[in-house]
Parts: sequence; structure tokens; C-alpha cells
Amino acid sequence: MLGNLTKYNYQTHFCWSKPTSGIMPYQEIKRMIKGGQIKCAIPFDSSQIQPASLDLRLGRLAYQVRASFLPGLSAAVMDKIAQLDGGDPVLDLLKGAVLKRGCVYIIEILETLNLPHDVEALANTKSSIGRLDILTRLITDGCIAFDRIDKGYKGRLFLEILSLSFNVVVSYGSRLNQLRFQRGVSKISSKEVRKRHALGHFAKVDAGDILISPRGTLLPCSIDLQGAGKGTIVGYKARKNTCVIDVDRKYTYPASKFWEQLYWDHGQLILEKDEFYILGTREELAVPPDLAAEMLPFNNQFGEFRVHYAGFFDPGFGWANGQAQGSRAVLEVRSYGAPFALEHGQIVSCLDYRRIASGKTKIIYGTALKSNYQGQKMTLAKHFVIDI
Repeated sequence: MLGNLTKYNYQTHFCWSKPTSGIMPYQEIKRMIKGGQIKCAIPFDSSQIQPASLDLRLGRLAYQVRASFLPGLSAAVMDKIAQLDGGDPVLDLLKGAVLKRGCVYIIEILETLNLPHDVEALANTKSSIGRLDILTRLITDGCIAFDRIDKGYKGRLFLEILSLSFNVVVSYGSRLNQLRFQRGVSKISSKEVRKRHALGHFAKVDAGDILISPRGTLLPCSIDLQGAGKGTIVGYKARKNTCVIDVDRKYTYPASKFWEQLYWDHGQLILEKDEFYILGTREELAVPPDLAAEMLPFNNQFGEFRVHYAGFFDPGFGWANGQAQGSRAVLEVRSYGAPFALEHGQIVSCLDYRRIASGKTKIIYGTALKSNYQGQKMTLAKHFVIDI
């Protein structure tokens, strides 16, 4: 509860109670590795461990299959691959290999799990990968849902990869996806959301339209199509027939070869069918060090488009010097079915805050970790050099 809620400096210590349930923080993930609950045949890289998530690394062999799939109960991923014409490895990633746009690939992850009976896991695409319009989904033997790993799971992990806009190079050890671990309930109450918003912990987010849903208490996020007004760039649209992008190379590719600028048009943008866009939120968001957050798609009754492939925010996003400074969320947007007209300020997603187990994480997202998107405005993936 919030009886001891004060404006403490989060850099020195936390004033919250320390629940054992919630999203596992950095130090707990380290303990899981040391205890053999997360395993790998090769050494872990310390940079894999984020404030409340773990980067997963690709194995050596990629299998191209005819269709996406879920194994289903009692079925093995490799058996399903063989059924879908992927029985022989088609690509060796040791020196890098091209994944063709529009093709479905399955790659085994280097890490394996031996989860405790009370710990489950959730996966999502890493932010830089989502901004390349690469859809990744984690599957396991016997799974019936993407990106969800049951409590007590023991076994291998596989990643389904579908690049929708670009041909991309991936390599043995590339990090496209991340996993977060949860014990018990991580939801926070609407009362706590409102009180912490009043204290400015969530930066510039309008709490007037807080949504109560089975997923928890959500804060709505809206689209920014005004920018600084007439003549300014409000987003980017992916170009067709571009060069190959190596997902492991930073600040290499001229943005103009891959992206078309979108200029202010009276606060409106028509999303063309099956095109990919990079846009930004109107709100400046922050995630306190004792919370994590997930960006969820808004109800599709309000438009047939998808927002945000990579929807997880580690503790400390938009947070600096012990307080919420705010950072815009970048939205990966794709329209389905028919062209759709977006208006400035239209709600397109919701932010779901979740509690960190133990009350805090020992490291937070930000400049100390050389986090790529702290304080961002509307930013393309780290692979590009802005020349437009």
C-alpha cells in the first residue's frame, strides 16, 4: 500500500515496501544463472542482463519453414519444423546469413531454462529489432501460445523470425529477443497508479483516462502527428527494395536509403495497407526504478492497425537524477485490411505498469548502461545514421 509514499530520491534508496512477487530484477536474474535455472553451453555475457530482462542469443542453425506455427501440447518444435519442410538446416549463422523478407525462419536459442515451479517467463522483441519491422516470437516444446513460458518449464527455446520490410543479416549470438521472469502477481492497483501519477513518477502522461481492464490499470498513449508544426518531420515510412541490414551493426546505414520522411499534414496521416511506419507518442513517459512497463496494443475496434512489436520498458526508462524526466515512446505501426486515417492525439496503445520483485533493481535503464534510447524523441533504430 502507499502509506509510506514520499518523494524520495530514487538514486539513493527506495521508499517502497519490497514484495517478493513481481518482475524479477537484475540481481535475481544473475542468481538464476548462477543457480542453473538459466543455462547456456557457452559463457554468458554480462551485457545480456538488463535491469529487468535477459537478452537471448541466436544459435548456429536457421530453418526456413512454410508457415508460422505453434507446436501444441506434447509436440516438439523440431518435429514441427520437419513437417513444414525445414528438416535440414538451410542457413549456418556462424559467419552471418541473410534472412529474406517475408520468409519464416526458426532458430534455436543458445540459452535453455530450468524454471522453478513458481516462476514463469514472458518474451518480447528487442526495441531496435522491432524498429526494423522484424517480428520475433518465442516458442518452446509443447507450447500453445507465443512468447509465454509456463511455470516450471525445463527445456530448449526457439525463436520464430519474420522480417517484413527488409532483408537482414543475423549471426550466431545475435540478440533479437529478450525474456523477463515473473513470480506471483505483478499488477499494481489503480489507487497506486493514480497516487504515483500525482507525484510525477510517470512524467507527462494524462491520467484522466486511466483504463481498468483484466490486464490491470492502464495509462493510454496517443500519437503525435503535430511535431513542431508545419514543415517538420512527424514520422518515417519504410522504403521498398533496399540494401541488406546487418542487425549487429550500429550507426552504419544512411537513413535516406531505407526511410521516407513523413511531414506534418494538419495532424493527420493515412496509413497505407501493409506499409510500415515509425511514429512517436504525444506523451513523455517514465518508468520508476521499482517498476517495469509494457506497451499494449489498443483495442482493434478503434482501427485495424498494429502498434509496437517491442513493448517492454525496463526500470529507469525516462528517469534521471532520481526523478521522472520523460522520454517519448517510439511506435512501430503497420496497417492491415484497409488504409486507415490516424489523427493527432488518437489513442493507439496503453502502458501497463508492473511491480519489480524485491522492490528494486540494482541497475536501471539509462546513460550508465549506455542505453540507446534514453531521452529519445522519435528515433530510428540504432543501425542508422541520420542523413535526412
